[in-house]
Amino acid sequence: MEDPKNVPKIEMAASELIKEARSANLPAFISDRLAKLQILINMITDEEWQLNEDERASILGDLYYFINPEDLIPDNVPGIGYLDDAIYAEIIIQELKTEIKMYRDFCQFRIAEENRRRNRGLDPHVGREDWIADKRAVLHSRMRERRALRTGGRGWR
Repeated sequence: MEDPKNVPKIEMAASELIKEARSANLPAFISDRLAKLQILINMITDEEWQLNEDERASILGDLYYFINPEDLIPDNVPGIGYLDDAIYAEIIIQELKTEIKMYRDFCQFRIAEENRRRNRGLDPHVGREDWIADKRAVLHSRMRERRALRTGGRGWR
């Protein structure tokens, strides 16, 4: 992103698009794919996941396509305005399936570990950054290794 000040605007506009898709009378193919974009927003806004700047910029670039009302098929074209967005969302979700899986694993671990600590009578916030950092490091490493294998070492897409 050229202007970091655009980041909150992109995140907010993408969230609004998802909200509109959920409330609009769109075909399931379109609304389902647009709803899947929420995981990308979660990945870049989750302070504990801590993607690096290149990874965040790449996801923000993907989200920018969706918030541009004058993309390949303008969103205001009745019936098909979101079709290109849905197709692009499907491509992005498939391309980022490893990254999304690692993030979901992280979220599941975080919830399970908080519950495990509570069940043992421990405060889940004590030492939190340490146990979060350990798991995040493992998952980020796995995610980046798989990406390097998938892209032939060229990095994020």
